[in-house]
Amino acid sequence: MSELMSALLTGAIALAVVFHLAWLARASRNKAKAALAAEEASIHAVIPDAIDVSDGTAGVATWAGSWNGERAQVRTIVDTLATRKLPARWLSVSITEPVAVPGIFDMMMRPGSPTTFSNFDHLEHTLPKATDLPAEAVLRTDRRGVAFPQDVIAAHAGVFAEGRAKELLITPKGVRIVWLLAQADRARYGVFRQAAFGDARLDPALLEELLAAASSIRHAINQRERQAA
Repeated sequence: MSELMSALLTGAIALAVVFHLAWLARASRNKAKAALAAEEASIHAVIPDAIDVSDGTAGVATWAGSWNGERAQVRTIVDTLATRKLPARWLSVSITEPVAVPGIFDMMMRPGSPTTFSNFDHLEHTLPKATDLPAEAVLRTDRRGVAFPQDVIAAHAGVFAEGRAKELLITPKGVRIVWLLAQADRARYGVFRQAAFGDARLDPALLEELLAAASSIRHAINQRERQAA
């Protein structure tokens, strides 16, 4: 083969590789757009007035609106911290209305490594735990010596009987529940270091369930406080 033919063949191969990579990138963008559109449709099915209020943080999408007359926020978070065995995709659901609590109450299930969605590791005080809360839970607060109505919280935290519920955060400004949507495909992450979550989608029924749980916790705490007053 002449040097000219060899050069032409090398150039053709390089051009084919460039076109293939461009096609893969375009296909990936189209797939991401379709997934985002499906996710927005799921959120609007439950929170019709939800608007995208994301701040541009990589891997984080945030919507805000109203649910049953209460302000609500929905956030999806891709957690790729090196301390995790596999990247995870979390769903954070919040009712952002006042709660009658004296500080931060943070219940984390099976805390073992830092997370990108919580300040649990920065809370200084561990709370004694009521026996009717999950055995795998650890409770922390920002204030020493405060008491929270753990019996009320436990009575309305049934979603934490399922293994995918990760965190319950209660502050004077609202209630948040964090749920594990999916973990990255082990084989693909092990070979390509890509956080691919397959066909995991945001189910409107799950979103409704978590909003209802957060709302019921808030209302139960506020009702207890009114009765005590």
